[in-house]
Amino acid sequence: MMSPMKTSDFYFDLPEELIAQKPSGVRGEDKLMELGRFSGQVTHRKMADLPDLIEPGTLMIFNNSKVRRSRCYGIKKSSGREQEFMFLNQTTPDGDTWHTMVKGAKKVKAGGEYTFTDGSVGIIQENAEDIGTEFREIKFDFRLDEDWFLRNGHIPLPPYISREDDDTDSERYQTVYAKETGSSACPTAGLHFTEPMLQRLRDKGIELEWLTLHVGLGTFLPVRAENIEDHKMHEEVYTVPYDVAEKINKAKKEGRKILAVGTTSVRTLESASDENGIVRGGTGKTHIFMYPGYKFKVVDQMFTNFHTPESTLIMLVSAFAGRENILAAYKKAVEEKYRFFSYGDAMLIH
Repeated sequence: MMSPMKTSDFYFDLPEELIAQKPSGVRGEDKLMELGRFSGQVTHRKMADLPDLIEPGTLMIFNNSKVRRSRCYGIKKSSGREQEFMFLNQTTPDGDTWHTMVKGAKKVKAGGEYTFTDGSVGIIQENAEDIGTEFREIKFDFRLDEDWFLRNGHIPLPPYISREDDDTDSERYQTVYAKETGSSACPTAGLHFTEPMLQRLRDKGIELEWLTLHVGLGTFLPVRAENIEDHKMHEEVYTVPYDVAEKINKAKKEGRKILAVGTTSVRTLESASDENGIVRGGTGKTHIFMYPGYKFKVVDQMFTNFHTPESTLIMLVSAFAGRENILAAYKKAVEEKYRFFSYGDAMLIH
């Protein structure tokens, strides 16, 4: 019997200066590493080369989720202290109660009242499941809509970007095709695509389709378990339009490749399929966790960014291309000074 894989098996050394703090000067002008999924062969490219690297007839699947301005700051009524909340998802049909991730959650107790930028007040709720975690439930006396987030919220830049969000992020931390609002973080592989690039892909005979997975914490929470099998993923909601499911199943039947753009698209496709790889349309929830040993049923190729050490995302790409291949490719990426994480460079695995 194989011994369980350790989180430390997915560690690599990453110099801090390679963590992209800002988007590249022009959207889409990024480096692209081409990685052979089975051979492990690495070729250094640029994003402009992408259409020439994809076989005509390939079906590319993108995630069109739009980032909500979900990082909000409340002032605690009793102390006047500012508190950061990351709003994740509604927990009641009324839309007045939300699950949030809270910085310094130990100090945020049930009954605490917080006033937000526009004067609205939220009260922390008693929730047994949240005790000892970084999560808290907060209730308002009205339904929070997208206008509320526009008035009170900031772009939820990830914690490894050590600056406040600015006007550039409003545009650049959002894909050009973002449509369905609901993500707490951007499906960042899509940030590399421009309208001219999408057109170049279509002109090459590559089919493009969209699904939606609202990125929650499932994607980003660190793995704290020593054995990776002990890590529990948080649930995220996805929708695969019925016509898109039909197109995927048709492509598979015809022997055409499915290229998933971003790990969120991968997770959606694998979650929405049965054991034979037939994709079902509709809305569902997933807490799928992929690590080496996982057998892919739908996805043949992947376009993705460079991920953080010991994260569920590096485990997912390691499941797809082999841990040794990924760690060797990442070592070359460090040597060649590729930019890492959300605003960084890209990788095509095929």
